[in-house]
Amino acid sequence: MSVSSLPVATLGTPRIGPRRELKIALESYWSGKSDESALHEAAAGSRAANWARQKSLGVTVIPSNDFTLYDHVLDTSVMVGAIPDIYGWKSGPVPLATYFAMARGAQGEDHDSSCAHGHHGDGHAHGAPAQEMTKWFDTNYHYMVPEFTSGQRFELSSLKAVDEYREARALGYQTRPVLLGPVTYLKLGKSKDANLDPLSLLSGLLPVYIDLLKRLAAEGAAWVQLDEPCLVLDLDDATRKALRVTYEQLASALPKLKIMLATYFGGLGDNLDTALSLPVAGLHLDLVRAPEQLDTVAAKARQDLVLSLGVIDGRNIWRANLPALLDRLESVVAKRGTDCVQIAPSCSLLHVPIDVALEADLDAELKSWLAFSVQKMGELATLGEALARGRASVADAVDASAKAAAARKMSPKVHDAKVLARIAAVTSDMARRKRVFADRAKLQRERFGLPSFPTTTIGSFPQTAEVRKARSAHAKGALSDADYETFLREETARTIRWQEDIGLDVLVHGEFERNDMVQYFGEQLSGFAFTRYGWVQSYGSRCVRPPILFGDVSRPKPMTVGWWKYAQSLTSKPMKGMLTGPVTILNWSFVRDDVPRSLACRQIALAIRDEVADLEAAGASMIQIDEAALREGLPLRQSEWKTYLDWAVECFRLCASGVADATQVHTHMCYSEFNDIIDAIATMDADVISIETSRSKMELLDAFKTYKYPNEIGPGVYDIHSPRVPAVDEMTGLLKLARQRLSDRQIWINPDCGLKTRKWEEVRPALVNMVEAARLMR
Repeated sequence: MSVSSLPVATLGTPRIGPRRELKIALESYWSGKSDESALHEAAAGSRAANWARQKSLGVTVIPSNDFTLYDHVLDTSVMVGAIPDIYGWKSGPVPLATYFAMARGAQGEDHDSSCAHGHHGDGHAHGAPAQEMTKWFDTNYHYMVPEFTSGQRFELSSLKAVDEYREARALGYQTRPVLLGPVTYLKLGKSKDANLDPLSLLSGLLPVYIDLLKRLAAEGAAWVQLDEPCLVLDLDDATRKALRVTYEQLASALPKLKIMLATYFGGLGDNLDTALSLPVAGLHLDLVRAPEQLDTVAAKARQDLVLSLGVIDGRNIWRANLPALLDRLESVVAKRGTDCVQIAPSCSLLHVPIDVALEADLDAELKSWLAFSVQKMGELATLGEALARGRASVADAVDASAKAAAARKMSPKVHDAKVLARIAAVTSDMARRKRVFADRAKLQRERFGLPSFPTTTIGSFPQTAEVRKARSAHAKGALSDADYETFLREETARTIRWQEDIGLDVLVHGEFERNDMVQYFGEQLSGFAFTRYGWVQSYGSRCVRPPILFGDVSRPKPMTVGWWKYAQSLTSKPMKGMLTGPVTILNWSFVRDDVPRSLACRQIALAIRDEVADLEAAGASMIQIDEAALREGLPLRQSEWKTYLDWAVECFRLCASGVADATQVHTHMCYSEFNDIIDAIATMDADVISIETSRSKMELLDAFKTYKYPNEIGPGVYDIHSPRVPAVDEMTGLLKLARQRLSDRQIWINPDCGLKTRKWEEVRPALVNMVEAARLMR
């Protein structure tokens, strides 16, 4: 084996900063407290810190252009000039105001808005809605969906990738710029013209990429990383041809530039031959999601193809078993040599927190099992050293890894015999309601007496600065339990009175006592742990701290009953009991990797079933069990869908089916393309489902044109991810589109999602308009 160094790469790193510095800078800018130069200065500081951190940890292939102010797909749209006419851009550099208008929407000048980007610069249309947003493959990261039109014109309208390469070089870092590949970019996009295939735009797009890549090469970039995660999807021949055309043209135009083609989130499968046929210098493999592909790729790849081996999990937070990985990799490196192998995470480290060392309050044993971004880069460096110079050169680190893996496997903190016994006792009847929906619906209509087009909200109301301040003071001991509860009761009572005043039909208590829709429940369930600084980016400045699901799950005591009883005591209108469903808790957590996901989900389902039973016993007549992330967990390959959907739907039904027929079960789903899983949605058998449809202009309801969905549905009419206040006629327009797909009896009226992240000055007029829209529809 060669004793030269073995390259250690990252495909991308977290953007937000160890203390969420990017979030702070963005929200300061949006609120008008700082200007554009201050935002760019903060962003430059974050990039410099990221590069320095990687170099200090032993990363030798450092990326640039992996940083973004909001979203890397949006950056790509701006880079190629794919900016819809509504934003008022014509040509040339794209103003920051336009960029943020695409991300967040832009309020009209005649409307008092908290969206400060409407006052920074010009170049965008006032009153423009944000672009549609959806999940990045099967992660909880959201990207802005590119919008294309027939005759779409592309131009190089942003040199961000070049600028950040120069910026890194000026600081002493030779980086590998990262770009979203052109084929994946087009496949992620959509058009309002149903006859337009985005791939047909490739010939107009490639010259822009070639122009940019030539500029990077002229600046001194030897390698560029092009991300084409579409290669792990089910691809048709047209897409495979598009990939061949793309990389043949790039190779012809830039014969000296080396391209690392990055795939991730799964195996290449039947796209392997296509990937290996492309004229690129390197190929990245996700060997966490698809470890089985290594031998085949190593055997079939040409000898000079650099293989980037993604062996450290970029999606989860568990420490790697380094001896086991070395056992797997040593023979590959021996055969190919250190010049044709790189060690890397499975995907960008965007999806994990930054540094577990910050977690001073975490259980010491559990902490020893974890690796965040910083620790994962350390693991990569250890692997690179061991594979280049032998295990003895890093013996202590390898030995510590083995001991941690063994301790976790045997720890009593992980295993609970009572939970496993309860799982074994589950029967199929436990996952079925007593009567079919038609019979239940009649009982429920008689019980509630609601008007047509009933109005409600999804659950949460604004978590104001006062709410966050009180929560923080309580957590620090500066506010007593009694005073904190008094504060929360007053917030709840005020919100309930306001809902009654504006005429909402079904109320919620506002969830002021809850920090996060998953964390709140995880903190009260066994088997979960929580971090203080384990933030990951969901979109823009929105960050979440996923719980760590490390062991068997049970519910020690009721979690929501007390707050529901208090809220219902304040009103005669129906008050929904609000829960998060088992699939969402699973998909929005860092999940243990030592048992099947389906087993962990069933354990959570039984815990939520207990809560549902206690709510009903306390008098709750409507219980909402949010499954915002059900589709998010859908495997990327269609052949694997049925297995996942079978156990995911079963888990929802297991937690929801123990109630009486007159008890109405609601659920809510976020950004779900329902058309291809409508059968599974119906099989969930929720009495009412609310979904996000406003950004897509009700396109997500297309499945209901032909599929006669029997239950009731609330298609969202208010995009809560934008500070815009939609007008009454905008909402009624959406509802009229919904009526083309659904019967009046089926339709509920609600926002797209919870209102936690919005401000009251946005929420109040928007919900007043929503109630008026319902009145007009009636």
